[in-house]
Parts: sequence; structure tokens; C-alpha cells
Amino acid sequence: MNILITGGTGFIGSALCSRLVEDQHHLVVVSRHPERIKPPVQGIDSLANLDMVFDAVINLAGEPIVNKRWTDQQKQRILSSRLDTTQALIDYFARIETKPHVFISGSAIGYYGTGRTNDPIDETGAGDDSFSSQICRQWEAIALKAEPMGIRTCLLRTGVVLGNGGALAKMLTPFKLGAGGRMGSGTQWMSWIHIRDLIGIILYCIEHDGIQGPVNGTAPGPVTNQQFTKALGRVLNRPTIFPMPAAAIKLLMGQMGEELLLAGKKILPRKIQDAGYAFLFEDLEEALADVV
Repeated sequence: MNILITGGTGFIGSALCSRLVEDQHHLVVVSRHPERIKPPVQGIDSLANLDMVFDAVINLAGEPIVNKRWTDQQKQRILSSRLDTTQALIDYFARIETKPHVFISGSAIGYYGTGRTNDPIDETGAGDDSFSSQICRQWEAIALKAEPMGIRTCLLRTGVVLGNGGALAKMLTPFKLGAGGRMGSGTQWMSWIHIRDLIGIILYCIEHDGIQGPVNGTAPGPVTNQQFTKALGRVLNRPTIFPMPAAAIKLLMGQMGEELLLAGKKILPRKIQDAGYAFLFEDLEEALADVV
């Protein structure tokens, strides 16, 4: 297939590109630095002059959400990086005569908001007024403009991705030093997924015409932060006796810490499982052991 990708040089995008090249697809990656894209992947810096027909378009672009404290300026960068790129793709779809068969646009389980509940949530769950939920809702609303053009659209609501990068990379150093521990009470849910399964879900969405709308990119076995902490400690053979108090997280990281580290919901990947996808990693400890 011919596949167009935004965000192809990030943590998830790089792993996805490697898999797609392995499967002998032809990839075009939109990047601010196309000269850094290595063959056989083709790099471009603009959608303006594209004349290729694409079977699928995958939109993973966006400013990392956990890298910096959420100042007003940072919030605007996070929002604009997602909305502007997605709108540019919608404008591109409107211009071209032959549309892609499928558009997979990134989102996140932050869509479901921050309210505390132990009830499992599938793709029918609602959002709230939190910043993380508002980002996802606006992001998805733009992506869904592809549907009236006859393009099957999937909204990939990603959880905590376990791989060689991302959130896990930030956790490993303190845990390896024996200074890891739960965050706050540790009772908040962490809905995780191994990166190989996330890529598997993307490929499954491309290949199965019956899948559209929101798709939870999480494993079937969400855990609490306390359970995650203990599992990572066991895999690394390190103690996990240094909790990070909620007050310290709020002081150091502000709203970002409150929404992304101290809150979390029990998200289940019902739609992709109902469609027949078989997870490679359903057990957290096995997933962590594979990555670490």
C-alpha cells in the first residue's frame, strides 16, 4: 500500500514506520525535517504538491503532552500542534480527487477525563471539562470531517505505551536506582499497551473495513498505579518503597501532574476485541519484561 504518515519520527511513529517498511509498504512521512528521513521512506515537508494516491493516512503528529508543565503557552502549543496538522490533512483530502480508503487519527484515553471511578469504560464513555479531555474532543472533531468525504475514519485513543521511549523511558532511571514508588495514593488506574500491540491495532484498523470511529488503544488488563509500580520493580529486581506524594506532584508539575499522573480510568479495548484482534501482551509483567 501507499501510506501517508504525520508524526512518523516520534516514539510511536518510528516503530510504526519500521514495521510498515518490513511489510514492504511504500511510506511518505510529513516532517519539518524531511532530509532526516532515511530511505526507503520518503520525507516531505508539505502536503501542497503531493500527487500520489494513498490507500491509508495515519495522523500521529502532536507536541508531547507530558514533557513540560502546562503553562498557557504550552497548552496552546499542545493544542495547535494537533488541531493544525489534522485540519491540514482534512484540507488535503478535500483537494484531492482520489481519497484514501482509511484515515487513522491519533487521540488519547485522556478523552474520558479525570473523574475517579472503578467502573470499566469502553468506547462509548463520555468526556469532561478537563484539559486532556478537551484536547481529544477537539482533535477528534476535526478528524471526523473526513467521514462525509467517504473516508473511513478511526480515532485511536491511546493509553500508556510501553516501548523503548515514551513514558516508560522517563520512569526507568529512578526505578533502576531503587528510588521508584507509587504516585499519590497509587489507586488511580493506568491503562497501558505494549507498542507492538498498538502497531498491531493500527494495522488491524487498516485491514478491516468494519472498524470505524473511536478505538481504544489499550491492553485488556488495566492496572492501578500501585500494581504497575510493583510489576516494574519485580521486572527490574528493585525495591519500590519511595512513593511520590500527591502534594509534591501538584507542586512540581501542576495541572499536568494532576490530570496525567494522579488521575486515570479503567479503559477497555472493547471495539478492537469485538472485531477479532488478538493481543500479543495481555499481562503487564510480561509486557514490561519484553520491553526492559
